[in-house]
Amino acid sequence: MPKQAPAMKKRAVRGSRTGRPIMALLDLLGRRWTLRIMWELREGPLTSRALRTACDEASPTVMQARLTELREASLIELVASDGYRLTALGNDLNETFLPLHRFAERWSKQMTG
Repeated sequence: MPKQAPAMKKRAVRGSRTGRPIMALLDLLGRRWTLRIMWELREGPLTSRALRTACDEASPTVMQARLTELREASLIELVASDGYRLTALGNDLNETFLPLHRFAERWSKQMTG
């Protein structure tokens, strides 16, 4: 019998009655500090303290909640010797941010120049 992928926990999705996967992802990514954490981990693992510093000293309570949510979503993992790092799935998601990053750089130059 083939092994099935673990199912995400079914939970309420803000702004959606259907709970479709895209809505669940947008709900997660829309939470304070979530995108910033993902972005800061793009170049490699960071400890919890280094992440807080990179995230402009986000509160420890909020930071821990986001790290837990991202771990439960299989986007990051905790490695004892290195701290937090993106999983393969997290890296895939970060790759989708790159076109947005390039657009933001062009937009910023247009707005200031």
